[in-house]
Amino acid sequence: MNTVRTLALVLTVPLLAFSAGLTGCEKKSEAPARPAAKGDGHDHKDGDGHDHKAGDKHDHKDGDDHDHKDGHGHGPKTELGSQSAGGMTIVAAREGDVTPGGEATFDISVSGGAGKPAAVRVWVGTQDGKGSIKGKAEAEGDGWHAHAEVPKPLPAGSKLWVEVETPSGAKHLAGFDLKQ
Repeated sequence: MNTVRTLALVLTVPLLAFSAGLTGCEKKSEAPARPAAKGDGHDHKDGDGHDHKAGDKHDHKDGDDHDHKDGHGHGPKTELGSQSAGGMTIVAAREGDVTPGGEATFDISVSGGAGKPAAVRVWVGTQDGKGSIKGKAEAEGDGWHAHAEVPKPLPAGSKLWVEVETPSGAKHLAGFDLKQ
């Protein structure tokens, strides 16, 4: 009888450890990028950080220059302006509306400076970021694409804040009126 218990323990312990490992963490598999529609001015390359997954309602229309169907939350593009910071020119535009408690979408371009930025981060709210969530923009083509959570309530005087980190680690900040 002792041999049966020992054998049961030897087989049960690894099985329990294996099953615990399966339930402890969920990792979503990444679907391969879908090719962009030809002529839309928005070409995707593998590993560009803006891969689309099947069923994400992020389909492109021909000639749309990155305006997306309403199912994804993007809308008409509104230019927010251009600012200089740290020897760079930062240009921002929003796609669609900025709704408190929702998500806003922005396109950013950075030119000048000492090479391609190491990172571009954005948030909507006050300059100090209190009550806001900073998000990292994804490199897309020659610019950056960002989705930012909008605080609810939206503090008075809120702006789109763009922080550009240079290859050397210096950070430069620019604030843009949301033009609501």
